[in-house]
Amino acid sequence: MEKIAVIGSGYVGLVAGTCLADFGREVICVDNNKQKIKDLKEGNIPIYEPGLDDLVERNVYYKRLSFTTDKKKAVEESEVIFIAVGTPPADDGSADLQYVLQVAKDIARHMNGYKVIVDKSTVPIGTGQKVKKVVQDILDERGVDYKFDVASNPEFLREGSAIHDFTHPDRVVIGAESEKAAKIMKDVYGVLYLNETPFVMTNIETAEMIKYASNAFLAMKITYINEIANLCEKVGANVQHVAKAMGKDGRISPKFLHAGPGYGGSCFPKDTKALASIAKDYGEIISLIETTVATNERQKSKMVEKIKNAIGNLERKTLGILGITFKPKTDDMREAPSLTILTELANLGVKLKIFDPEGEKEGTWRLSHIKENVEFCNNEYEACENTDGLVIITEWHQFRNMNLEKLKDAMKDYYFFDLRNIYERELVEEKGFKYYGVGV
Repeated sequence: MEKIAVIGSGYVGLVAGTCLADFGREVICVDNNKQKIKDLKEGNIPIYEPGLDDLVERNVYYKRLSFTTDKKKAVEESEVIFIAVGTPPADDGSADLQYVLQVAKDIARHMNGYKVIVDKSTVPIGTGQKVKKVVQDILDERGVDYKFDVASNPEFLREGSAIHDFTHPDRVVIGAESEKAAKIMKDVYGVLYLNETPFVMTNIETAEMIKYASNAFLAMKITYINEIANLCEKVGANVQHVAKAMGKDGRISPKFLHAGPGYGGSCFPKDTKALASIAKDYGEIISLIETTVATNERQKSKMVEKIKNAIGNLERKTLGILGITFKPKTDDMREAPSLTILTELANLGVKLKIFDPEGEKEGTWRLSHIKENVEFCNNEYEACENTDGLVIITEWHQFRNMNLEKLKDAMKDYYFFDLRNIYERELVEEKGFKYYGVGV
């Protein structure tokens, strides 16, 4: 096989390109951001993802992985071209396809023979056909008759576990319209095919739908257990025991049944809104998803209500904030529950002392609108010094085994808001804290 090009060296593109190179393929990662490409060539990884830096270094060393801004050269030298650029939400919640379609046009302008053009970005149903038309229109303008196929190959990567997810997937989904394209795509993932990873071979529209349907279902599952948690608090039940018993049912499974402050990140918020928008465009109502979106936003504000109801007047109170990224093992704060929670707390007059192992860089600019209320600290103990309470928003591993006596000695008052339920109430209350979990 010829080289593989991955256009877009953000989270998905960089992980996918690096892992494909580690499968033994020769991969060119392309981006129009010159500084990003310069950094990657110098070995500086622009995102935090455990293990990615070592994987990039190894594959660059063996000359299987390279980085460039030269789209023309990458397209000409590659038979398979992945589109892995962003699809940010528009104001109405729909996915903005301008970057995907622009890359499709660029590919068509530089094509010099048969290509398989693969949508790796999360795109609305029907995007594959739009890409096909855009490419064909440009080829017609050029007066050339190069054959090509468009395929859909959605990603299912969890930030913080992306390398494992790519190399050990539950399934590989490939949507294609020709046997030739399907065969080439199987060859791209030949290592996984030989390892008997399940492959779902289908048409383009079904592959596009699988991505949205999967993410929306998981978001709905998280929201469901959060609603059960809120009810548990009112009736005196323990949501962790409820979730454990539910998870023992093979039809349900224990995954994504962890109560907390709501979901965030680059996928669930965007994909649920996009799916609801797609449904409206086709005259259908997906009420479960629309409710999931609204309920998730409400859950974030409920965390602020929990804190206010416990402490009372929050004016001039100081809280230690532990974790602001949307999940552990990432520096990503897109749609993180912390953004809503901290903004609402600051508006109530709270001073926020924050520690996150990887969140300060992004948190500095995402929280710039409340910067007068924010102080970043060097560790969890410093963040809790002279505070009226602490709030665990993101369950980084180092927060699971804190020295509670050291924490208590540092604090003025002892409110302990465990929004991820990572501590046992009895253990915390034995140390003299006033414990508040979610649904426990």
